[in-house]
Amino acid sequence: MAGLFESAGGGSAAIALDELEASILRTLEVQMLELIGPGPGGDGGDPLAALFAEGPSEAPSDPALARLFPDAYGDPERPSDEESREAAAEFRRYTELDLRARKRDDALFVVRSLDTLGGEGGVLKLDGAECPRWLGALNDLRLTLGVRLEIAEEDEQGLYDLPDDDDRKPLVMAYLWLGAVQESLLEAISD
Repeated sequence: MAGLFESAGGGSAAIALDELEASILRTLEVQMLELIGPGPGGDGGDPLAALFAEGPSEAPSDPALARLFPDAYGDPERPSDEESREAAAEFRRYTELDLRARKRDDALFVVRSLDTLGGEGGVLKLDGAECPRWLGALNDLRLTLGVRLEIAEEDEQGLYDLPDDDDRKPLVMAYLWLGAVQESLLEAISD
């Protein structure tokens, strides 16, 4: 079970992580939290500020954030008409903060789950309600790494052939491993 999920029955799953795997995963999730940023109430999470906050109307300029929070209308590859831009801005204003909060909560949930291992390796068991949070967080990590590495679907096979001295190799290895972890979790909860 090293580094991949297995079914623990009833929609739950378990994964055995060594110390290095747990550390890598935790570090990546902490970086995800930094990328997503604090909620509308800031680091203190002021519930009143969050209640009255409106989200941004423009897509993020960071390509990774734009991938995590894409426009709901129009084609991102081509400039869209004014009506599509306005609809996308309106939709973003009312949905992005909630989406950011969910992604932030999922990443934080993974960090806290990993913290139960006490900085060492061990077996982590997730119940059926926790598995979707892990799936979301793993997906967000893969999307972000894919953007940072400029990976297109058709290029993925070439990642296995990178020379060892390629500077991207460690991140590519993390990207591929996260894909295997995500796939194993999907298989585990479908058993």
